[in-house]
Amino acid sequence: MSISEERRTELRAQDNTYNIVVTTRTDVDRAEPTPRVMITLEAGGPGGEPVAEGSLDLDVAVAATVADLVAEGLLSATGEGRPVRRRSAGRPAQQGRPWNEEMDAELEHRWIAGESVAQIAAYFERTPGGIRARLPRVGCDPENPGCYLPVPPSRRTDLDEGEPT
Repeated sequence: MSISEERRTELRAQDNTYNIVVTTRTDVDRAEPTPRVMITLEAGGPGGEPVAEGSLDLDVAVAATVADLVAEGLLSATGEGRPVRRRSAGRPAQQGRPWNEEMDAELEHRWIAGESVAQIAAYFERTPGGIRARLPRVGCDPENPGCYLPVPPSRRTDLDEGEPT
């Protein structure tokens, strides 16, 4: 006996009609039931003539990875660039995203105020390693909580003249 679920999508693009059917099934009568995903694509032109067809039969464990690869390949082929990758459940929401000046100022403020790397990481939804890597860029010493990095001698200014010494 098999348990199946099917989703159908019809899409019209230019003069073509694309039909995509995604079927999931589990053969429960096997000794080790393996969930499968079957993806079928059929496309017809304005006169109903076939313009595309194909199918994939995948183990459900690799379906998301294959979907990402297909999407990346299609977007690359059309010049649209890479798709946004889905984040795994345990990955912080902002990991890998760019910082801006306001975030840098808040990072500096929180570090100098004495917050821990873990607290700051939770606030910014980033990893502790990402916070430690960013601290020197805002002038903070990641090895000494609440401290700025020392100014190297070549960058120090003479208090009397305002010129580097």
